[in-house]
Formats: sequence, C-alpha cells, structure tokens
Amino acid sequence: MTQIVKTHITRADQAKDPYFYIPVTVPAGTTRIDVTLAYPKADDCVIDLGMFDPAMTPYPSEGGFRGWSGGFRDRFYVATDSATPGYVHGAMPAGEWNVILGLYKVPPGGADVTVTVELDDSARPTSPQPERTFPVRAGAGWYRGDLHCHTFHSDAAGSPETLHQAAVQAGLDFLAIADHNTITQRRYFHPASSPDLVFVRGMEVTTAVGHANVYGVDKWIDFRMTKPSDAHVLAEMVHREGGLLSINHDKPTIPWDYEFPAADCQEVWQSTWMAWNWVSLERWQERLASGLRISAIGGSDFHQPAKLQPEGPLVLARPTTVLWLPELSEDAVLAAMKAGHGYVTEGPKGPHLEITVNGQPMGSAVTAPLHCEAIVRGARGDVLQWIDARGTITEQEITSGDWRGELALLDGAEKFVRAEIIAKASRPWLVEEFTKAASERGELPWQLKGFHLTDEPIRRAISNPIYIDQD
Repeated sequence: MTQIVKTHITRADQAKDPYFYIPVTVPAGTTRIDVTLAYPKADDCVIDLGMFDPAMTPYPSEGGFRGWSGGFRDRFYVATDSATPGYVHGAMPAGEWNVILGLYKVPPGGADVTVTVELDDSARPTSPQPERTFPVRAGAGWYRGDLHCHTFHSDAAGSPETLHQAAVQAGLDFLAIADHNTITQRRYFHPASSPDLVFVRGMEVTTAVGHANVYGVDKWIDFRMTKPSDAHVLAEMVHREGGLLSINHDKPTIPWDYEFPAADCQEVWQSTWMAWNWVSLERWQERLASGLRISAIGGSDFHQPAKLQPEGPLVLARPTTVLWLPELSEDAVLAAMKAGHGYVTEGPKGPHLEITVNGQPMGSAVTAPLHCEAIVRGARGDVLQWIDARGTITEQEITSGDWRGELALLDGAEKFVRAEIIAKASRPWLVEEFTKAASERGELPWQLKGFHLTDEPIRRAISNPIYIDQD
C-alpha cells in the first residue's frame, strides 16, 4: 500500500509550529514502513525528517518516538526486525502514525513537499533492542574521555564501529555518543561497552535555537521545544529519569537561546580551542559569578567520517574531559561530571591540570582563608591563571614539565577559585599545528567556517571550580 501526501509549507506554518505533522494510517499486520521526502532543498530551504507512532502525545511526550534523521536523510524505513540508523525497530501498533517534518529553514515563497509512504505486511520477526551492559574497570585515578560525538545514526558519515576505532586510537577510557534527537546508536554501543572503553549513554537535544546533551538516560527525551520556557521542561524530564543535562557550545553559530534551565554541566570547550570557545567560557564564567554551580565539561562534537582519520587537532577527543574516578564505570563518570571532579584539556595527551583548595578537590566547597595548590604536567613555559568571580586573581609561570604552584588567599576569593593554562611558549606551535591541519582538511567543520585566527589567548586546559562558602 502506498500513500502520497503533497503539501505546501509556508513561513506561517513555521511560525505556528516548527514541527509539521503528516498523519499516516497504519493497519494491523504492517511489518515495515518506508518513507521518502522530496522538496526543493537549498541553502534557504532545509526540512528535517522523523516519525512517531500512535503513542505520541503533545510535547513533552513520554513515548511514540520511532526515529529522527534531521536534514541528513530524505528517506528511511522502520520494520519489526530492523530500521534505518536513527530509527527504532520493533513492534508496529496499528493506528495513526505521524511523519514529522522539522521546518528548519523555509524560503519566503514557501516550499512544495511530497511525502511518500509505503506499507508492507510481509512476514518478519520482531527483534528486541540490545540490553545495556554495566562494565567496570577497578582502580581509582584520572580517566580520559570525549563527551560529545556523532555517528551515522544522525548526521555523520561514519559508523559506530569506526567511531569505536577512533576512540581506541585516541587512548580514551570513556566515550559519550550524543547523536541528534535519537538514541538508536545504542544498538551497537550497549553490547560493545567494556572495561577497556566504557560507553556513556547520550543524546543531543537539537533545535534551531539551541543544543543540549542528555547523559545517563536510557529512554528517548522529547526534543520538540517551541518556547523559551521549554528548557525547564527539558531539565525536569531529564532529572526525573536520573540523568544529567549539559548546555552545548553556547557560542556562535548555535548559542543557547532558551531560558537557562537547571543544568548540571556546560560544554565550555567544543572542538579546537580556536572554534570561538572563549565565548562559551565567558558565558560559563558569568553564570558561575552569578552564583550558579555548573560543572565544566568538553566535547569534540566530532562527526565521524566514513574512514578512520589519523590523530590531529580536528578529530575525536579534541578536547578531552579528564575525570577523577574511584573506578571506571558509567555511574562513576556521571557522578564525576555532576560533581565537577575534573578538568578539560586540549587532547588525550594535553596538559594535566589539577587544583585543590585547603586540600579539597575540584567541585568541592571550602571556606576562607584559602590555600590553593596546582599540579601541572606538560605545559612548561606556559602560564597558569587563577580566577574567581571577579576575574583573574594572579598569573604564575609554569617553569617545569612537572610543576607545582601555590597561592595563599587570606581574605578568601569571590564565590569560587578555578584555574586555566594559557599557551605562551607553546602558542606558536599550537597555531602552526592547527593551521596545517585546517589546510590539509579542505572543508572545515561547521563551527570553524569563516574562522580567522585572533590574538585571543589560547587555553590549553581549564579546571572545574572549587566553591567558596560563606562562614
């Protein structure tokens, strides 16, 4: 059975609701649905694609999600035994399903859209979803990971298997795969998680006016935010499921334009430092100064290509989030992210930056007077900045490859103390490395298009804060 729906999408439709629904009647016994979208795609005409089953409700829906591919695909299938990456296979209830169109960009004159739906009732098994595994690597210590990357389950060309290879090549201990608005990458990553490389559940809530990562939640989280206040609904959904919410790349060209929710983390560093990350850092600093306590994390936002890429400044784990864990497990990673027990560094072999105040680790709270200590490795000739809510407290030169610095603040500090490693001796070769990699790559990632190197300080590592409680 084939259903063809033709419609004209206008900017009035987009203003009314950025999600446009096309109902599809699915009879009992259907075992496969194929959907094709046709429209005049152009720079000013981009329409996303997805599907819900009859369990869908108005936002926020607890269920009904059957897949999302954004603007990456113009066709997909859902069946009882398998589905296109980004889509959920399994039982197919009879009733009203919906093809959902995301009206990302609509030209002034609108766009003619054709959706073709083919239904098939051939005999097929109903395959289950893979079960989550719970690997643990014993031993306390510093563990390294990337908390933001993508596969072909959303808008990358590369498979989960290739991304897995990239993580092993980078020497990572944990990895969060946050494909856009879908969780189907877990078909691979649930069974592939192991004590050698722990995979952390992730999903990137992706809208036209802001992105946020959800961590540690097994179910799909509704992304159909339409109002600034929906950010609070999002946070409530995530926390009700026991997960963490992190605001992504709050900088050009996709800043966070919703109200600021009860976020657990903020991605203060995404991709190479040169990708406007000083904007994200400044916004995090402002939020800390206002009294919020939000942990800093980093993620490459790497979209895995079809082939494994060599190590370099524009690949996976640039930057790397480094966490102190009592053991390597997903639960331990999530707890350390929320608590701020770690730092962000430029890559898997980037500088180590560990600070304590009055003997307490990053993420803790202390009272004045303050005795601050820093342990830095791999940044000789660079500069350590100590920072509180008012800005830079002081700078110290890092004089050796394995360096310790101290700072006494008898009168305390304003709200928190944190630290950054600023490139000084390393700046020329960091710029050269980045420039060479960018020229070899040809087309730059979206966050670097139109980029021009500035005199902005290059951060090599950023610590989480230690908060100051009043007596």
